[in-house]
Amino acid sequence: MSLKEKDIKLVIGSGGYNNNPGWLHTQENELSLLDEKTWGEMFDNNSIAVILAEHVWEHLTYYEGVQAAKVCHKFLKPGGYIRCAVPDAFFQDEEYQNTVKIGGPGPKDHPAADHKIVYNYKSITDMFHTAGFETQLLEYFDEKGAYHQNFWDGKDGVIFRSKKYDPRNQGQQIIFPSLIVDAVKI
Repeated sequence: MSLKEKDIKLVIGSGGYNNNPGWLHTQENELSLLDEKTWGEMFDNNSIAVILAEHVWEHLTYYEGVQAAKVCHKFLKPGGYIRCAVPDAFFQDEEYQNTVKIGGPGPKDHPAADHKIVYNYKSITDMFHTAGFETQLLEYFDEKGAYHQNFWDGKDGVIFRSKKYDPRNQGQQIIFPSLIVDAVKI
């Protein structure tokens, strides 16, 4: 069976991690969010069930994020979704914000050195709505610094940097959260 014939669960920018066994894991050099041609070479339109992107979208500008979401939209099945996790601009911790800020904390080899945006729950849902998705927030902080969590199941896509799975976030204090949203193609 060719890749185009399977019910596809896809991880974008996996970074060599495999938090979702059995899923197709890709890197930017294999599948670029901004290059629809690379997608068309691997997938048919309306063929992907789930796309998971953990700490990927912050490496794009807002407008590149809209473009990337539109590319994903074309290849997702109706009812399919993007499970997206990004750093949370409303998490009230100075050290965290310094680490995830645009340009990162300093060294050019730091993973955040090419961050182009830090989303909050309003800006990320707006970005996905602009691309034609409906959204459901899973984990996020609001403007007052209050944490919110809606039920989500790891069998539908594990986000490691979450309250649910990251050992740093177990117990009373959250140390390294993600803003997590499901963007659903209707």
